[in-house]
Amino acid sequence: MTRMVEELNETLRVLLASGEVGYLMGEDLADPYGGAFRATAGLSTAFPDRVLSTPISESGFMGAAAGLALAGDTVVVEVMFADFLTLAFDVLVNFAAKAVSMYGRRLPMRLVVRAAGGAGRGYGPTHSQRLEKHLMGVPDLHVYEMSPYRPTLDTFREMLAAAVPCVFVEDKRLYGRRLTPSPARRSVLTPLDEGGASRTLAIDGGPDRVDWLVICGGGMVDRVQEAVDEVFIEEEISARVLVPTRLYPVDTHGLGPLVRAAERVLVVEESSAGGTWGSEVADVLHRRFGTTMRTPVQTLSSADCPIPAAVSREAAVVVGVSAITKVLKGARTDGAADSPVQRQ
Repeated sequence: MTRMVEELNETLRVLLASGEVGYLMGEDLADPYGGAFRATAGLSTAFPDRVLSTPISESGFMGAAAGLALAGDTVVVEVMFADFLTLAFDVLVNFAAKAVSMYGRRLPMRLVVRAAGGAGRGYGPTHSQRLEKHLMGVPDLHVYEMSPYRPTLDTFREMLAAAVPCVFVEDKRLYGRRLTPSPARRSVLTPLDEGGASRTLAIDGGPDRVDWLVICGGGMVDRVQEAVDEVFIEEEISARVLVPTRLYPVDTHGLGPLVRAAERVLVVEESSAGGTWGSEVADVLHRRFGTTMRTPVQTLSSADCPIPAAVSREAAVVVGVSAITKVLKGARTDGAADSPVQRQ
């Protein structure tokens, strides 16, 4: 089975070969390095005039990419670590996203920004963050996440078809993961009905009526699934897991029956507490389905503190299996500085 970083590499190769993507830009993309996580290995050799290694200036090469997109090209940009998106924030928010609508008519801006995010490798406070919450609420800026349950090529084509700037978060834990779900898993994949399968998959972990509906991104799904399996085996607590690929705008298409079938809803993410994607999902669900929900949506995120470099301390502040299990069993975390934070 193919590792996800290899599948990502093949996706970029297909898009470049077909002409669906004109340029791939970023730091150290060229061979023999092939990017910090080898996602672009071999591509500069195959497409030497279109796969471009750039200077170490996120604002500079993001500006160049946005200019190409404004002129009609299709561009994929690699930001080596998602933490460095802050260096290109002005270009993304005040130029790329605004260019779609500020010239008196809609203009396509086919710009996809790939960014490796997340902890789990001991990279410390400036190379381990999930910063997508800072990109929520920007008109015409969409945020996606790589998922082990959806072909990356399908997600890229969806982003390109949207014709607006998109940030594609690639959780570093997923690079070495296999795309196909492990056959040892108790749960099976079930596409959502009503056309929602293009962006969200439901991992059906129980009967029609379940104790929990758990919503998480692709980078969190293995931890969530392990916790869901544990509470089912130990206490017969059933759960269904939703794994959206588009994080923002939040898409509720087809979710109504699943929300109504759950006793409780939990949104889990690795981002630090405060102003999170989970809060946005909770707000959207309450506004759309609040009259039929049995309890308020609960959210679980990492602690409100920088991520330590020491692996043992990193594990203490980043949401893991034990924190998810506690919530599913009904226990509340204490919200201490060195604990993942639950909110309701």
